[in-house]
Amino acid sequence: MEYDVVVVGGGAAGLMAACTAAQRGRHVLLLEKMDQAGRKLRITGKGRCNLTNTNPLRDTLPHIGSSTAGTTKKPGQSGGVWLRNAYGRFFAPELMEWFEQRGVPLNTERGNRVYPASGKALDIFLALIGELESNPNVTIRKNTTVKSIKVENGKWKVESDASASKEFSSFLFPLSTRIILATGGLSYPTTGSTGAGYRICQELGHTIIEPLPSLVALKCQEKIPQELVGFQLRNVQLSILNSQSPIFNSPIGEMTFVNDGLAGPIVLSASRIATRTLHSGETLTASLDLKPALTPEQLDRRLLADIDASGTRIFNDALRLWLPAELIPLALPQLHIEYYKRLHQITGEERRRLRDWLKGVKFTITGTHDWNEAIVTQGGVSLSEVNPKTMESRLVSGLYIVGELLDLDADTGGYNLQIAFSTGHAAGEAV
Repeated sequence: MEYDVVVVGGGAAGLMAACTAAQRGRHVLLLEKMDQAGRKLRITGKGRCNLTNTNPLRDTLPHIGSSTAGTTKKPGQSGGVWLRNAYGRFFAPELMEWFEQRGVPLNTERGNRVYPASGKALDIFLALIGELESNPNVTIRKNTTVKSIKVENGKWKVESDASASKEFSSFLFPLSTRIILATGGLSYPTTGSTGAGYRICQELGHTIIEPLPSLVALKCQEKIPQELVGFQLRNVQLSILNSQSPIFNSPIGEMTFVNDGLAGPIVLSASRIATRTLHSGETLTASLDLKPALTPEQLDRRLLADIDASGTRIFNDALRLWLPAELIPLALPQLHIEYYKRLHQITGEERRRLRDWLKGVKFTITGTHDWNEAIVTQGGVSLSEVNPKTMESRLVSGLYIVGELLDLDADTGGYNLQIAFSTGHAAGEAV
């Protein structure tokens, strides 16, 4: 069969690109390296699949970044702004309608996060793969790892390792065939994300911004007491400091302590800034505000009132007035206040020390967890080398680059999957 479009990679972006092209009558060949497509999609959001967010466009764009944001002189070449055109044609309302029309009811939950009503990511995958399998214009070839893409003698030469038969294969396509590269990044390598697409793009002349783990737990120098491991804090705020100046302030939210550091939603969002900064060799500090709803002055007044009301309680026991019990082993060594002191013996300096600690528990950030735990990849193909309207390479005519291969990443909340679906749709539409 003659193919109009070859899609390399069966993740969220590749599946949507294939669906969109096939719906428009294109003959599509989908090459997937694993024995099943959509492995990462089926585990995303802890198996629930937060596929998008209903925030309006103006509120969505600030959640999306690029490692090269601010370094390009071309307008509209960084982060969320670069996606305006693709989002203008296929954004959250269109994506939600796409799935609902295919029998997948959706629910919008806290933070405007959208999930399948069943709570099963599998339903999202089945809608996509079902669309492809029911279309006679689509051929799916699994267990096929693409090694390289070249132009030779007026044809596309796609070299692959067909692992199912252990045979090396070469596919030849006319240059009129469009190739959509959707091989994903480096996060969750067990799902098939090996970063091979970066090498292929680089061999074709593209600039690759070094890929780094993003939306990932942060390691810290301080020892986390065993009592705290797995403990979740709610209604707290995290700042990342560079030489004591904040470079990131999270919204009020949740975080969790792990053996070697900090995890949870607000930490994952902070990691997007922290990862790239740490990689440049800078030292970072995380400052955790346990009382973000109170100004320092309001908290000081509350401490004074509690001390006056419970003056005979010893400090170790009275800490429960202001902290969960699990945090006390972390607090005592850092506060340098005798645990047996009565509250009415606490000096003004000690009270201010307690106030400042509650408003900014400090952790020295030493690194991040690895690719096995990173939700997405930061870095990738430079946005200046890809047409934001079509996702076509500006360097290689007929080559389209989508999804996590691009130098785009976003906060948690459905934003990263929306990037995948929108860029995949734009390429599928363009071909």
